[in-house]
Amino acid sequence: MREFHPFVMERWQSTYENRVERNLSESGVHPLTVAGLLDMAGDTIRDTLIGYGQSNGSDSLRQTIASLYSGASTDHVCVGNGSAEINFVSLWTLLEPGTSIAILSPTYMQAAGLARNMGVEVREIPLREDAGWQPDPADIAAAVTSNTRVIVVTNPGNPTGTVLSAESRAALILAADRVGAWILADEVYAGAELDGPRTPSFHGTYERVIATGSLSKAWGLPGLRVGWAVAPPAFAEQIWARKDYTTIGPGELTDRLATIALSPAVRPRILERTKARILAGWSITRDWFDQQGCFTYTTPAAGAICWARYDLPITSIELAERLRVEHSVLVVPGSHFERDEFVRIGFGIPEGELSEALSRVGQFIAGVRSRSGALGVASRDLIA
Repeated sequence: MREFHPFVMERWQSTYENRVERNLSESGVHPLTVAGLLDMAGDTIRDTLIGYGQSNGSDSLRQTIASLYSGASTDHVCVGNGSAEINFVSLWTLLEPGTSIAILSPTYMQAAGLARNMGVEVREIPLREDAGWQPDPADIAAAVTSNTRVIVVTNPGNPTGTVLSAESRAALILAADRVGAWILADEVYAGAELDGPRTPSFHGTYERVIATGSLSKAWGLPGLRVGWAVAPPAFAEQIWARKDYTTIGPGELTDRLATIALSPAVRPRILERTKARILAGWSITRDWFDQQGCFTYTTPAAGAICWARYDLPITSIELAERLRVEHSVLVVPGSHFERDEFVRIGFGIPEGELSEALSRVGQFIAGVRSRSGALGVASRDLIA
C-alpha cells in the first residue's frame, strides 16, 4: 500500500478551531448568518424543496457564477461542495502516476498532498520572500518539464496574501503553453483585496485553465460549502462525471443561498462588508506586529491573513501548540506549509476578539523572550 500523506493543516484546524476561545487560524472573514444574508437579499428560502438538485449546480447558480467571468457560460461551470472537492476532482481528472505537477510554494497544501498520494512527482516553484513573494521566471522554467500535467497557482496567495504580478502570470502561462500543461488557478481570495481592483482571473488567458472559486473566503460563507470550477466545457463535463462518485451534488439549500449571495443585488454588499472587516483587522494586526519587535512580513494584498517570519527560539509547531494549550488561541504554524520560522495569522474575526487574541499571543511572546533573553529584531514590512 502506498504511503498516505495526511493534510496536516486541515486536520489541525478542524480538530481545534471550535475548541479554542480565539481562532486566528481562519483565512477568511467572520461568517455571515443566514438571517444576515437574507436581510441583504430581501428573499426567502422557505419554499425550497429539500430534495436532490442539479448535481453540477442549478442552472441559475451556474449562470450567476458564469457572469463573474468574461466569456463564460453555464457550460463552463461545475459546482461542488467547496473548492476542495473541485480541486480534488480536477486533479483526479488530470494526474496519473509517472506524471508531475508544478506548484507555487509556499501554498495551500491540498494539491501537493493529493499529488503525492496519487504517486505523482511534486516540483516546487519557490515564491521569493525578497521579491514580495513572486516567483522567478527561471524557477518556473526549471520546474515545468515535458512531464508536467498541471501547474497549480493560488492567486491571491495563501499563506502569503500576495497577488501575482503581470510578469509572473505571463511567465506561468508561457511555461504551461510550452509543454501543453493545464493551469489550476485557485482564486478563492479574489474579491478580498485590501485595496485596488479585484484580482484578475486566469480564465480567458490560456486555453487550458481551470479557475476555481468558492464562497468561503471573500464571501464569508464557508459553511455553505459551495465551490466551483470555470473551465472549458469538455473539462467541466469530465469533472462533473467524477463528482458522481464523490458527493453527487451540492445541497438544495446551499445552492439557493449561494445564488442569492452571488446575485448582482447582494454580492456588492457582501464584498463591502468583507473589505471593511479586512481593513479594520489589518490595522489592528499591523500595529500589533510592529509592537512585538520580532516579526518581518509583507503587507497582504488580499485575504484576512498575514504570513510573518518570527525571530524567537521556538519551532512554529511548538509555538502554535503552546498558544493553543496555554492561551486558547489557534494560529497556523509555518511547518504546515513546509516553512518553519513562519506563522500565519488570520485577522478576519470581530475587532474586539482579534485584539484580545493578539494580546494573548503577545503575552506568550513576552514570556518566551524573557526566558530566552532573546532581543529579536524590529518588526517591519518587507515592502513598506
